[in-house]
Amino acid sequence: MGLTRLSEADWLQPDPDLDARTMGFDEWPDGLQLTRESEDPGRELAQMLAIDGGLREAALAHHEDMCLLTKAAGDDQYRLVGAAVAWPSDWHPKDKIGLPLRALHAPIAGYEEQLATGVDRFMETLKPGAIFGRCNWFIAGTGERRWLVTGDPHAQFAHVTNENAGETLFVRSERQTLRRLPETGAILFTIGIYVEALADVSDKNLALLSGAVQNLISGEGDRRGAPAYASALIDYCSQRKS
Repeated sequence: MGLTRLSEADWLQPDPDLDARTMGFDEWPDGLQLTRESEDPGRELAQMLAIDGGLREAALAHHEDMCLLTKAAGDDQYRLVGAAVAWPSDWHPKDKIGLPLRALHAPIAGYEEQLATGVDRFMETLKPGAIFGRCNWFIAGTGERRWLVTGDPHAQFAHVTNENAGETLFVRSERQTLRRLPETGAILFTIGIYVEALADVSDKNLALLSGAVQNLISGEGDRRGAPAYASALIDYCSQRKS
């Protein structure tokens, strides 16, 4: 899973842009999906963060999107019971609410075979007080923080060329954290979104990106349109290096 233990001070981004958060939820109300099972954990989370309300208010007051997962008696997996997501990475909470973990991740290439058992075990053994984090990355054809692809995923890169890749390709990273709420036992999953144009990526990170992009051509990368931009990205990286 690539998780790292985090301190309380490193849990959430300080000084969030609250206007951007409010606008994000106002523009996309579908990002807020709450079930009855999310009410008690939502209130517990808000109290932990010293704010009034529940999950919605917690996400509005912070940079991170927030999701709650619980495991009811008789269930063999945790389920998504609450989502406050302003800036999704190509997913719709209304389609995922209520689903167990493995169904949530079904579109992700290799999840069932490579990750599902480890994720289930981690969720079962996560103790209150412990915070874990990880980062992932994608290449997107937009610098918008809300990334929703419609139609052919390759079409979003139709405008990308070797010459303009620095301005038309964007590195999108999710900083994800997981922690268990001590009273309700729910697991909070936070997602902090960061987007940079390829031209603004440091030389060091660009070299890492160039080395990794070939692995995106198949599987999950193919689902997100990697074959449509890979050659332009690699060429851009080579030109920057020279």
